[in-house]
Amino acid sequence: MRILVTGAAGFIGARLSEVLLARGDEVIGLDNLNDYYDPTLKQARLNRLLPQAGFHFQRLDVADRVAVDALFKAFKPARVVHLAAQAGVRYSIENPHAYVDSNLVGFMNILEGCRHHPVEHLVYASSSSVYGANTRMPFSVHDNVDHPLSLYAATKKANELMAHTYSALYQLPTTGLRFFTVYGPWGRPDMALFLFTRKILAGEPIPIFNYGRHRRDFTYIDDIVEGVVRTLDNVATPNPGWRGEKPDPGTSGAPYRIYNIGNNSPVELMDFIGTLERCLGREAIKEFLPMQAGDVPDTYADVSALVDDVGYQPATPVARGIANFVDWYKEYYKIS
Repeated sequence: MRILVTGAAGFIGARLSEVLLARGDEVIGLDNLNDYYDPTLKQARLNRLLPQAGFHFQRLDVADRVAVDALFKAFKPARVVHLAAQAGVRYSIENPHAYVDSNLVGFMNILEGCRHHPVEHLVYASSSSVYGANTRMPFSVHDNVDHPLSLYAATKKANELMAHTYSALYQLPTTGLRFFTVYGPWGRPDMALFLFTRKILAGEPIPIFNYGRHRRDFTYIDDIVEGVVRTLDNVATPNPGWRGEKPDPGTSGAPYRIYNIGNNSPVELMDFIGTLERCLGREAIKEFLPMQAGDVPDTYADVSALVDDVGYQPATPVARGIANFVDWYKEYYKIS
């Protein structure tokens, strides 16, 4: 298939593109290579893709309506995986307009591209952050998620609503994936594992928010990508049992699906840090701090819907995933 992957130089997008190319798909990779985090890391991921047959890169911003429409006209993708977004809960407090431009305007442009240049299936990135103030565990796609705690979360919830509208109006099959704390080689420098590794090796204190009383459903990159590919191949269909008098938030009478994609096994943050210390052979200097605005104490994904519908089975233990990341980090940054 010819597949458009937005955010192709990003953490998930680059690995997904590799997997799609390896199985024989043609990939149109879109990215604006912005400087939210180190652009040289994005370029390094991209450099692994550029020599591969079947990969075509387009540098543009999804918020550029004219450019996005021209891309759809030129390449006519059969399916789309939309991962490009302004990420980060805390940054959304500092720079909210970036989230409106990328996550709302950008997503609108992708929806319009899929509508006017008929696409078989749109899979897009949502986030576990949409659960916001919810406290019932594990988080289920069948629960109401109307109480976000950050603008980032609100934009991801808005994406789900926008997608449903297009599924209902235009019969565009859409699937939203609520990612849960993705980690692994080639990861993002603004996320905990990358940040902790850098600081521990530099002998700097690591910030531990909520005094370490966090649990996270850490999910290894290869498990995430396997779930994305399985979902992409399983085109969203209407739920024949859906009823308006008792609406199920995770499905619809339209061709629309929402799934959690996580490890289904939350890990205590202090245990996560302890595993990282053992892999690095160094003890961290710990700075315990209160919980940050917009953050949540725990995440825990109920992935039963994804297991039932596409056979998703995360298989990477956290200890192995952290070890793989540390090996990559030392090789990439040439640390002996």
